[in-house]
Amino acid sequence: MAPRTEESAPGGVQSVARAFYLLELITAAGGEMAISELADRSGLPLPTIHRIIRTLTTLGYVLQQPSRRYTLGPRLIGLGDTASRMLGAWARPQLADLVATLGETANMAILDGDRAVYIAQVPSKHSMRMFTEVGRRVDLHCTGVGKALLAQLPPATALEIVRQTGMPARTEHSITDPDELMEALAQVRERGYVIDDGEQEIGVRCVAVPVTGAPSLTTISVSGPETRLTPEVVERVVPYLLDAAAGLGRKFGQSSRQ
Repeated sequence: MAPRTEESAPGGVQSVARAFYLLELITAAGGEMAISELADRSGLPLPTIHRIIRTLTTLGYVLQQPSRRYTLGPRLIGLGDTASRMLGAWARPQLADLVATLGETANMAILDGDRAVYIAQVPSKHSMRMFTEVGRRVDLHCTGVGKALLAQLPPATALEIVRQTGMPARTEHSITDPDELMEALAQVRERGYVIDDGEQEIGVRCVAVPVTGAPSLTTISVSGPETRLTPEVVERVVPYLLDAAAGLGRKFGQSSRQ
């Protein structure tokens, strides 16, 4: 997620807005930046940045490394964990509606570093179903949720992530070539959804769509055995998923304006 332009909401406190803006810039840069980089990216005066970063460091929200570069601090971990749980709780009604309508397991996942992590799930009532538990971290290159997350990043950033992590073959259907993955991500951006056809687990098919407007890179998906989630069924699933993602995006947008 690209950081917002630094500004204060009407009636807000400018220093608070700037502190969060700097934290978002560090996050967007991969969790580490130098003061000079923050100045270039933010356009804020150096004394202002020094004052804010010093306060954030004292509070534990930012750490200074021996290299004098700054990283996100441990105090953010608890905030992030709680926010992820709340994000999942917000999504459960929409996920439950998808399960009631489509009969297959519905999930929500977010980008967590170089992996996707599941933060919410409503399981199918079928005895044979997906057992992807909340909290599970999975590869980005060979999962529906992972590819839907990568597609929301600039292509160069997505390529850098998968080159750093590698692209191991989880099954014979896994994409292991970066160029092929970039082509697949371009298709996701064009049509708005992605299919994992046995790339992570043989016999399992997953359809995922990005959720725009969420506070972090987010996706929702429907998954199940390929014997039930046939190509014909996938065609019926996609409009419901897109509608649910749009509804969640509006919901998050309304919350951020309150």
